[in-house]
Amino acid sequence: MKSKRKFAAALRHDAKSDHAPVVTAKGHGTVAEKIEQTANESDTPVVVDEALAELMTHLHVEAPIPSELYEVVAEVFAFVYKIDREMKEIHEVGNVTDKGGSTHGK
Repeated sequence: MKSKRKFAAALRHDAKSDHAPVVTAKGHGTVAEKIEQTANESDTPVVVDEALAELMTHLHVEAPIPSELYEVVAEVFAFVYKIDREMKEIHEVGNVTDKGGSTHGK
């Protein structure tokens, strides 16, 4: 059986300077593994979406993503921001509040 090729891409979005998210790195195989390793080492959130990553590998580095990808990339950023907020809450407060309103300590 042929193994599935791994794809990865890195994005940034600075609302002050970027009109859309920008591809900062992309690749497949060992390059994809290096992108993921670098993200993990710098505590950058990693979202696994092979189909989206493969699409991103067709874009140019330092180029904004096309408008056709805005919605799906916005969902990825929303997920990352949510996780980031939750992690900050855990580190700063030491508690996580579930949807029912109860609080759980570390």
